[in-house]
Amino acid sequence: MYGYRKIYSDLREYGEHCGPNRVLRLMKQAGIKAQVGYRKPRSSKGKPHIVTPNRLKRQFSPATPNEAWVTDITHIRTHEGWLYLAVVVDLYSRRVVGWSMQSRITKELVLNALLMAVWRRNPVTPVTVHSDQGSQYTSHDWSAFLKAHGLEGSMSRRGNCHDNAVAESFFQLLKRERVKRKIYSTRQEARNDIFDYIEMFYNSKRRHSFNNQMSPVEFENRFHKRLISV
Repeated sequence: MYGYRKIYSDLREYGEHCGPNRVLRLMKQAGIKAQVGYRKPRSSKGKPHIVTPNRLKRQFSPATPNEAWVTDITHIRTHEGWLYLAVVVDLYSRRVVGWSMQSRITKELVLNALLMAVWRRNPVTPVTVHSDQGSQYTSHDWSAFLKAHGLEGSMSRRGNCHDNAVAESFFQLLKRERVKRKIYSTRQEARNDIFDYIEMFYNSKRRHSFNNQMSPVEFENRFHKRLISV
């Protein structure tokens, strides 16, 4: 699943002396290349309708953790039926700080993911939580949860997926690097595999170009070390 830049970073970490161009050349000779993504079907934008203002305004690079989170839902096919996954991603490091999986796409699905994020991060200042205008995010319970925990809602313009591009990007990675490589017999099998991808690989190990080729966990750890040194 890695391209030559991440392979080069791995080799350097293991003590190998080489350049990225050499890694690219050798990978081409060996027929090794990263798996490409999957095209999404086009969808109509529909009529513009703002439920909550778009406070995020595509500002995807906050200076510190817990300034802005993005959240979204996707679906995974199994022989038992669909499994729905909701995630909450911290924009500072691209770390998945909350997630939830259910067989039905309900408001509890997104509330449980946000509850995990609040429990894990325990933010001391208001966090902007950005979502699309799906019915789960426009429910009274969602608004009440945001208010009760000092969070500030933000929503994409209707039909504009680019306003929530980071969450969409995570789902593309998940499906390209894990889901599209598997056939899940049951929802529980899919749950176990997605948990493994998020917690055992993506957050803790997967190099991210946005993080200077560091994993989200390592990127945040370096931020906290800088605070301590100051």
